[in-house]
Amino acid sequence: MPTSLFKDAITHLDKAAKFADIEAESLERLKYCRATLEVSVPVRMDDGSLRVFTGYRVRHDDTRGPTKGGIRFHPNVSLDEVKALSFWMTFKCAVMGIPYGGAKGGVMVDPKHLSRLELERLSRGFIEQIVDFIGPDTDIPAPDVYTNAMIMGWMMDEYSKIVRQYTPAVITGKPIPLGGSLGRNEATGRGVYYCIKELEKKLGWTPEDKTVAIQGFGNLGQHVAALLHQDGYRIVAISDSQGGIYSDSGFDIPSIIHTKNDTKRVRAVYCEGTVCEVVEAKQITNEELLELDVDILIPAALEDVITKDNASHIKAPYIVEGANGPIGHGADDILAKRDILVVPDILANAGGVTVSYYEWVQNKSGYYWDVDDIHKRLEKRMSEEFNNVYNLMEQHHCDMRTAAYVHALNRLGQAIEAQGTHTFFSEEVLA
Repeated sequence: MPTSLFKDAITHLDKAAKFADIEAESLERLKYCRATLEVSVPVRMDDGSLRVFTGYRVRHDDTRGPTKGGIRFHPNVSLDEVKALSFWMTFKCAVMGIPYGGAKGGVMVDPKHLSRLELERLSRGFIEQIVDFIGPDTDIPAPDVYTNAMIMGWMMDEYSKIVRQYTPAVITGKPIPLGGSLGRNEATGRGVYYCIKELEKKLGWTPEDKTVAIQGFGNLGQHVAALLHQDGYRIVAISDSQGGIYSDSGFDIPSIIHTKNDTKRVRAVYCEGTVCEVVEAKQITNEELLELDVDILIPAALEDVITKDNASHIKAPYIVEGANGPIGHGADDILAKRDILVVPDILANAGGVTVSYYEWVQNKSGYYWDVDDIHKRLEKRMSEEFNNVYNLMEQHHCDMRTAAYVHALNRLGQAIEAQGTHTFFSEEVLA
């Protein structure tokens, strides 16, 4: 892992700046986070003991609107990681043309070791500590790694209690009865899927001829796998945090999703009704999955899994980033030299924040859309922005990640410079 994930993240700016319409001081502003907060969250455990958890919330930039970003519960959460994630959120929102800036939050905890009551106390306690830092017009959290709709519901409820006003727009990714949006749960996976469908159109391939490996089989991985499987793609490898499975003939994805959600394990099965039978498959590690000879690789787990140490072993000609920052420092250049096309995270996994934006709009207006409307809106926006980025890639003869940053920088530059920069203030004032 690089010394600083955040410092690694901002290196993309200088690379993209030579193609972007942005002033130097606007670029400099984007290399710093607007505000950071570290809190301690005391939680009374079920056995009567007290544990104190460390949490963070970072707002990177709010030039284009209130900040937006998830809250993750993970033992490896750090301030550096949260700063990097907030930076990526700024650019993700700009790429998608959403009037938000970027933020992120996290708590250092392994939620698998907490009871449900302890998890609720932690969720509510974290909001109590950051309540003055967030708000429906200031900073809007959402689910992320190991957080879900119910946790978002607890957090929204706690915020509403503290401010003495029901405030559904303060949090997105909530349960539907608490103001959540239809289509939000599968939105990130759908965004990845729509990017693959755009590649399919541009490159003219047939789904049945393409093999796919997916690292990470949580919410995102399951939804993109189900959609691709439905279209005829052959999903030959999947994994979760415990390891993975591989079969050249592909898997029946609905059966594996059913078993994963029942047993919390990825197992090679075929289900008929309620009866599931184990089918033949090879056990593989997460590291081995990345190096399989497949057409499309979807890293959908955590950041920094493809590094300069293993990038030369990647065989997939197309990588679509489901996770945030799965390709680490130094790996991009290696992949680009090998003509591996990477659809970057700030585009590919932006379906979640896009539908979170739709949820926020619905909460603000009190008018809710049906799921078909959500899917159509998301598909249209993903298609438009994918093509904008792809065209910039071809225009500037650069990799797709750089093109995505160029697209975002153009929009961010316009917003920052609309308030005046050195060029404006150094000009002689006309009488």
